[in-house]
Amino acid sequence: MGKRTNCVAMATALGLVALTGCAVGGGGGGNGSDGDVTLSLLTFETPNLTAAYWDDIIAKTSAKVPGVKIKKLVAPSAEQRNEYARQLDSTGALPDIMVAIDPAGMAEAGKLAQFSKEELADWGTPTANSFNGKIYQLPTNSQTWQIYYRKAAFEKAGITTPPKKWDDLLAAVGKLKAAGIKPFVIGGGAPDGLGPRWTFAQLVADEVYAKDPKWLDKLVAGKTDFSDPLFVNAATKMKAVAGKENVDNLSATYAQAQEAFLAGKGAMYPMGSWFPAAPNKAQQKQIGVFPMPTQDGSLVLPVYTGGGLSVSAKAPDVTKAKKWAIEFSKLNADGGARYDGLFVALKGYKPPAGLPPLYNTTLDLYNRAQSSGTVTPSFGNEGGVPALPSGFMAKVDAALNDLLNGRADVGKFVATLNAKFKELSQ
Repeated sequence: MGKRTNCVAMATALGLVALTGCAVGGGGGGNGSDGDVTLSLLTFETPNLTAAYWDDIIAKTSAKVPGVKIKKLVAPSAEQRNEYARQLDSTGALPDIMVAIDPAGMAEAGKLAQFSKEELADWGTPTANSFNGKIYQLPTNSQTWQIYYRKAAFEKAGITTPPKKWDDLLAAVGKLKAAGIKPFVIGGGAPDGLGPRWTFAQLVADEVYAKDPKWLDKLVAGKTDFSDPLFVNAATKMKAVAGKENVDNLSATYAQAQEAFLAGKGAMYPMGSWFPAAPNKAQQKQIGVFPMPTQDGSLVLPVYTGGGLSVSAKAPDVTKAKKWAIEFSKLNADGGARYDGLFVALKGYKPPAGLPPLYNTTLDLYNRAQSSGTVTPSFGNEGGVPALPSGFMAKVDAALNDLLNGRADVGKFVATLNAKFKELSQ
């Protein structure tokens, strides 16, 4: 598919990759028009969500929504999709439809179209990620963060049951190291260096959000900061278990870390609920899952509900763009569950038969946390308002890498976050 010269120039200027077509932002056709319209779709690719996957679901959705032609735009990486959307917006070329971007900032600025109560009628949690009662992203799925582990590694180290309390986890780390096994695979290398964040989010859930559900409100209001003892406890625990001496390779990218865990290069893999889509049938039997252990053994699980599509308020046809986004979400439900491990949040939705055993085990853990445990927001993926300032989590990722690599202690880590939070909140 050829790229027009101006597309190439824009991609070069922004450091972007994988453009298919160039119909981003505005274009012909008014809202609610009867004619055909071309809409740009910003998505991203991962080891599970390949180019072929996206092309297939895009074609199926377009077949259900007459008069819409999609031009696909792919972010440089999954991690960079939010920054990418904002870079495009800064040039006046905000994509018409966007997959799983953080609406914060753009929603309040009037850049995104609002979904009505009627348009959200089929969603189980229609007010997830609310901005003062307004919804700018379809609350399509829920995701959780937990620890996957290799059963053979635990057996070799003499660990008979998954850790439940914090001291149990520390003991397991010691036993694994004594057996010559790296305790963790986490990753942290660019461009998808989210492994430390996904690990840390579980500790923030345990130490901060479970103990003070209003902590983020206080942070945004200036009533606390990252030197709060609750947050310091989470950072201290992160350093204790995930320092470089306990991790296979902190320079590994997301894809490399996943491959390393599946290849047996570490015992535990703190990861999101999409991971069960990755192991093959044989590997599924070799891997178990447990929540990040808490101090007292209680069940706490960080959860994010949202992750759906958003629509630009300046799309050439907002009505058709929203219709396409809603249809996409419904058609993609089974694929999202099967290939991305999503817990679909549509009313009455039942996952298809034959899903990986790890998917069902992880879903059972989520259901148990909802019914008899504690469900919290996930640090960096809280959704809605109040919210962390735009661009802040990229600074957290860098600071976490410094903490784990030994370039910073907990005090410097906290000071860095306070400084960056203040700077970006101006």
